[in-house]
Amino acid sequence: MKATERWYSERLQHDITLVRWGEVGTPVLLFPTAGGDAEEVERHHLIRACDGLLAAGRIKLYSCNGVAGQAMLTREGTPEHRMRLLNMFHDCVRQEIIPAIYADSGGNALPVISAGASIGAFNALAVLCRYPDAFSHAVCMSGTYDLQPLHEGQFSDDLYFASPLHFLPGLDGGQLDLLRRRFVVLASGEGEWEDIGESWRIAQVLGAKDVPNRVDPWGTDYRHDWPTWWRMLPQYLDELTRT
Repeated sequence: MKATERWYSERLQHDITLVRWGEVGTPVLLFPTAGGDAEEVERHHLIRACDGLLAAGRIKLYSCNGVAGQAMLTREGTPEHRMRLLNMFHDCVRQEIIPAIYADSGGNALPVISAGASIGAFNALAVLCRYPDAFSHAVCMSGTYDLQPLHEGQFSDDLYFASPLHFLPGLDGGQLDLLRRRFVVLASGEGEWEDIGESWRIAQVLGAKDVPNRVDPWGTDYRHDWPTWWRMLPQYLDELTRT
């Protein structure tokens, strides 16, 4: 049921790990939280929370190591380096990780759902907006969508192109036309360490470009922590993969 693939990414000058749970169903790419690796979601029981969908063959879950998030957490190099790494990480997702998922699916270019919590939610949204040809939906839980403060307030073209909050207002053409046929769920608790204002802010940016989205407030009983995401993720994957 579990399989692991590793390779060296020339783009990132870094090893990439891609782990899969399940054998059939809609592919879902889970992004870790800041600093997380490919197996973080298993250690924190998010995979177990989706056991019913996995056992029913509704989904296959994939997760990759968060190279850019790890660099942000450890403040690796300069802010410019970290912003460049974030942009290159998204390119690696499209050019290396998505083809690996297709190959694992028998060569079928199946639509992929992106998902993640916290910084993982940022990446889930970013890859959907940047590559709507490869992703069909994004499940964004307890997201942080403005990463400029995490780069010491600095800004660059790399952060602009990696950040939907910044590049979406100027997006036009075929990419936007395709993105308007995709769907984003922005779920957030309102308890400890949560900031649902982040979700409302990015929802306004998406809505201004007619990108279908929904903000789901989960209330004050749900804080920024794994038990919240145990409840959220299987609920949304069940909703999005019903036939």
